[in-house]
Amino acid sequence: MSTITRLSFEEFLRLPDDANNYELNEGELLATPSPTPSHNVVRIRLTLAIKSFVKSHDLGLVLNETDFRLAPNTVRRPDVAFLSRQMLKGFDFERSPIEGAPTLAIEIISPSNSAQDMLLKVHQYIDSGCQAVWVFYPLLSLVAVHNATGMHEVKGLLEEQVIFGASRLTLSLSEIFDRDYTK
Repeated sequence: MSTITRLSFEEFLRLPDDANNYELNEGELLATPSPTPSHNVVRIRLTLAIKSFVKSHDLGLVLNETDFRLAPNTVRRPDVAFLSRQMLKGFDFERSPIEGAPTLAIEIISPSNSAQDMLLKVHQYIDSGCQAVWVFYPLLSLVAVHNATGMHEVKGLLEEQVIFGASRLTLSLSEIFDRDYTK
């Protein structure tokens, strides 16, 4: 039986800067394991595709593994996050965690993720104002797209217009999930 460590947000901020990655789940300290190489390849591919699109349309900022304070005692670190240009007004680039939710949070499922924990995380993002959460399942080659109105699954191409305003991002999931990791 594992011991649950409960912390306030202030105690979370005072954690040592060690080799561990932590999240705060409604006051419960979570140590997150290092991602696998395949997880990182998918994250890098997503980041490059989204960053290129965001930059070419001057839409905002794309960040990797950055802490967001979603509630008084909840800090989450999405694999990839998009912040709209509107969110960047008065933004403090030297402060962490970022107060509030990103416009878009992206999570990539790893073997250590449970369905229950991921669904809780999705709800925490949406409840804190995130417009959408994309959950990538590399072994299934699909994406679950969550927003305030519900969830749908995508295979093949991911086309999103809502998050990016009038601009439409199209991602080839076969390229994102390609198991030839040298590409």
